[in-house]
Amino acid sequence: MRLFCWLLGFLLPAALVAQNPFAGNAKEIDVGRGLFRIACTPCHGIRAQGGRGPDLTLGIYNNGNKDEDLFRVIQNGVPGTEMPGYTRFGDDNSWRLVAYIRSLTLRQEKPSQGSAAAGETLFWGKGACGQCHKVGGRGGPMGPDLTRVGRKRSLAYLRQSVVDPNADLTPGFFKITVVTKERRTISGVQRNFDNFSTQFMTVDGKLHSFQREELNSCEREFTSLMPPYRNLSEAELNDLLAYLVSLRGEVAQ
Repeated sequence: MRLFCWLLGFLLPAALVAQNPFAGNAKEIDVGRGLFRIACTPCHGIRAQGGRGPDLTLGIYNNGNKDEDLFRVIQNGVPGTEMPGYTRFGDDNSWRLVAYIRSLTLRQEKPSQGSAAAGETLFWGKGACGQCHKVGGRGGPMGPDLTRVGRKRSLAYLRQSVVDPNADLTPGFFKITVVTKERRTISGVQRNFDNFSTQFMTVDGKLHSFQREELNSCEREFTSLMPPYRNLSEAELNDLLAYLVSLRGEVAQ
């Protein structure tokens, strides 16, 4: 019976194994770190704390939080996103990546000291964040959707984004400024930008589209239209951050 079970485990593909065979293995984790630096840092950052992709050090993910969920995402990617599949890594290297990612989540992030309820009121009121950002279908479309931001970004990252929006811009949300032939200046957030045309959205939610020959000038700046909220008190900032951290949406099945 023991031999039968051993053979069955040997014959099953690794994709069906729920437990990472390299969990806690320092040597294999280091191999995973090397793989991560080659394939994952362009989107998730050198420390896996996010960039154009989500922060992987939080231990919570959009597509499941178990080891087998991470393995599946590495192997198959996530349809409808920029996350590709890495079947070429093979099962063992995918598990090494999972082991490395898990090693980064051992730290415990300090919770926000603010009130999420007060932060929600601030978000939709004084802060006017909802003018540009959506949460659960409510709000403006100009900025990034924040419905799941608590699953994607750390408290430290969110604090920096509020206080200094230019510190780490979300790709594709750069500032576009055009001057029309009628000498009208319009600024908005990039939707498309190439050698022949540009499309951008203004704060009122209106989408503008121009061919280059229609304009006197067209400039793209790698800055944010979002104002830095340095006028918030420390208590208000903590409340706003507590609300943003609480935004985790629904776990994808």
